[in-house]
Amino acid sequence: MKIESKVTSRFAHNVVISRVVNRANASKEAFFEIELPKTAFITNFSMTLDGVTYVGAVKEKEVAQRQYQQAVSRGQTAGLVKASGRKMEKFKVSVNIGPTKKVTFELTYEELLKRNLGKYEMNIRVKPQQLVKNFQIDVHIFEPQGIAFLNVDAKFLTNNLTSIVKKTLTGTKGHVSFKPTLEQQRKCPDCHETILDGNFIIEYDVNRDLSAGSIQIVNGYFVHHFAPANLSRIPKNVIFVIDHSGSMSGAKMRQTNEALVKILDDMDAKDHFAIIIFDDTIETWRNTIFQATPDNVAEAQKYARSISARGVTNINDPMMEAVRLLNKGHRDRQLPERSISMIILLTDGHPNSGESNPTKIQQNVKGAVNGRYTVYSLGFGFDVNYNFLEKMSLENDGVARRIYEDSDAPLQLQGFYDEVANPLLLDIELQYPENAISDLTQANFKQYYDGSEIVVAGKISDNNLNFLVAEVLAQTANENLTLQTKVKVSEAESVTQQQQYIFGDFTERLWAYLTIQQLFEKRVSADTNEKKNLTDRILELSLKYSFVTPLTSMVVTKPEENKNDTFVADKPPEDEKIERPRKQFSSPMYALAQSPTYTYVDSDPHFIISINDHSDAICFNVDGKPGAILNLVTDPHTDFVVNGELIGEKQIQNNMKINTYFGKFGILNNKMDLKVEVSTKMITVFHGEDKLIFPWSATASLTRESFSISIMKERNFTLTVGDAAKFVIVLHRVWKNHPLHRDFLGFYTLDSHRLSNMTHGLLGQFYHEVNAEIYNIRPGLDEGKPDATMIVKGHKLRVTRGYQKDYRFDPKRGTNIPCWFVHYSGKGFIDGIPTDYVVSSLFDSLHV
Repeated sequence: MKIESKVTSRFAHNVVISRVVNRANASKEAFFEIELPKTAFITNFSMTLDGVTYVGAVKEKEVAQRQYQQAVSRGQTAGLVKASGRKMEKFKVSVNIGPTKKVTFELTYEELLKRNLGKYEMNIRVKPQQLVKNFQIDVHIFEPQGIAFLNVDAKFLTNNLTSIVKKTLTGTKGHVSFKPTLEQQRKCPDCHETILDGNFIIEYDVNRDLSAGSIQIVNGYFVHHFAPANLSRIPKNVIFVIDHSGSMSGAKMRQTNEALVKILDDMDAKDHFAIIIFDDTIETWRNTIFQATPDNVAEAQKYARSISARGVTNINDPMMEAVRLLNKGHRDRQLPERSISMIILLTDGHPNSGESNPTKIQQNVKGAVNGRYTVYSLGFGFDVNYNFLEKMSLENDGVARRIYEDSDAPLQLQGFYDEVANPLLLDIELQYPENAISDLTQANFKQYYDGSEIVVAGKISDNNLNFLVAEVLAQTANENLTLQTKVKVSEAESVTQQQQYIFGDFTERLWAYLTIQQLFEKRVSADTNEKKNLTDRILELSLKYSFVTPLTSMVVTKPEENKNDTFVADKPPEDEKIERPRKQFSSPMYALAQSPTYTYVDSDPHFIISINDHSDAICFNVDGKPGAILNLVTDPHTDFVVNGELIGEKQIQNNMKINTYFGKFGILNNKMDLKVEVSTKMITVFHGEDKLIFPWSATASLTRESFSISIMKERNFTLTVGDAAKFVIVLHRVWKNHPLHRDFLGFYTLDSHRLSNMTHGLLGQFYHEVNAEIYNIRPGLDEGKPDATMIVKGHKLRVTRGYQKDYRFDPKRGTNIPCWFVHYSGKGFIDGIPTDYVVSSLFDSLHV
């Protein structure tokens, strides 16, 4: 496996080559799997098998999709590029190779390295999943400005192996190579596991001064990099708009508070700030903007620590209030004349209170801001409406970012703030000779922040141009700035031509890459006619330069046992819903460290409930008869009911316990005139006069004013009832002709914070915090399953440590959840006995 990268003026051209030999005497499947940065575009892929090379072709997505569907309909495999973590995408393809045969895979991808916090970062994901006879990473960097520093970090390398990373730096050139032997790849002397699993990160920056930057020219295309040094920072005015609605409860709120305290601590004394928190109402700390003096910062930090989560989500009103505060601050001359004003919005949800139409909110914010301020949106978590936030920010000269739910969320928030913490220039305009330049990328920028970089590219349309003059106009903290640079076209072209390992047309490809990225940004907020023109232009450039973008796909026709098989690589869009990562639960045995809330029932029926602020869990089983209907949730205040009907196995063996499962669920909300019946065959929705039937074989979604549903084909059904509750029903399929087992369902509560404290039912009674004291842990009857004494709800119970399965993320194998098992159908833990929860029909409520 060989990874070869060539970086010229921050533009990286990467080639990954993998050669696999089948030494067995039977055909084997060979896999090629590589992770690449989300910001990269795949430009080429090929497979060479038996001396024949099969090359990928970039096509319009709709054309490619037709080939993909044809392949699927013929029962052939067809793959996609999938999102992988925060910054990466996974490309995967496989092919059968015969005995003693070999296959060579080759993937090319390109990206413009973006300067962030004073450095460029190149991330090479190393994960061969086996020992590799010849493994090599080879990176060449050429930067005409000169390389200031070059660092390499590979977390998977132990101290005694860092010496095999070779690094050389000579003026304008840098070289990094990594060639571990087979023995150096082994985790231990006699094992076959590899240590090569992690990120191989190269960081560097170029030499800088207070100049108009550097220009490179190749084949009539130029690229201009501008990132001046030695400038005074400009004061900033920041309005923090923080969502503290109920869905932010728990870790999200704590992490936000922690990050806000640290961010306030890092503010400069010349800066000004205000804090607005919102749920369905808004609250402004001290109702004005304050200078970031030590006393004001300390008071604001005290306030930030006290913010707690409640209510629903009204985004429109706090954004209008943020604009009002900035308008007043400027009008009253409270804020410095030369300063940058910004609104930083942090939210985890969808607007569902007050003005809840996202389009209308975007229009309101754009109209109120009126080009004067910058809006940054931080979307926290997996269910955030990222499309809405991205458009609102791009329309107001800002950007949207995802903040991933994880233990490092405070660092993510602080990291974003650090990017905008030190503004150095305002109203930057880069100018080039009129009538000599065409197809220019964006050349006007509202602000420039320390540690970042402005990149402009274009085409020299005047073939007789001897000198390219670039002029930069901007405002600093104290004055108007004018900088100029002048390059002789013939000399600039000769500089790059002398570098033999640099790919020749990099400026043109960099121009195309940058143009496509910027056109996509414009497309987000364009009207219908303009969007069509932008789409046509993006498609034209993507096809011309063979970039796999959200509008194109790469199609590879590969040989599979005498039939052609079509493989399609698509680029996953950033705005699609992110799948929650599976939770990994490890030692200590008796804790669910940083676990989410568990309130669900699945399998034969196993109930599992979070206790002690979600740090642990209790589980119990309920024995029932097939046909019995159990009430899971009844809330008389919101008129909300969930019931489940038990089914038994196909045949009952003599004197054996009857295993029962949920085969049907009924969900009722009379106030919304909503009934949902979910069986293992179909989902039926009754809403008012409407009756809608969805088979499990479909992937579908439906959004109404008061509720929404989504169905993942043959996997699960999600119901969101306004802002009150969210549930997932998981489908378990078994072998159709199984002599014993039937298909069955599991029921999971994701959100119940708006149901009333009158809520009851086998699950509903636990929607409010359950606390239990566990002590006297001792050996149990089963080895490895200790017993303990638990005091809960005033009862002293014997409990046994065990595991139950959570099937939300892995419907086949499930995830093991450690819990304390309460014997005798939950006696002492549930109110009453299980038969108290039996109701007469699927939509009957429990009388509480």
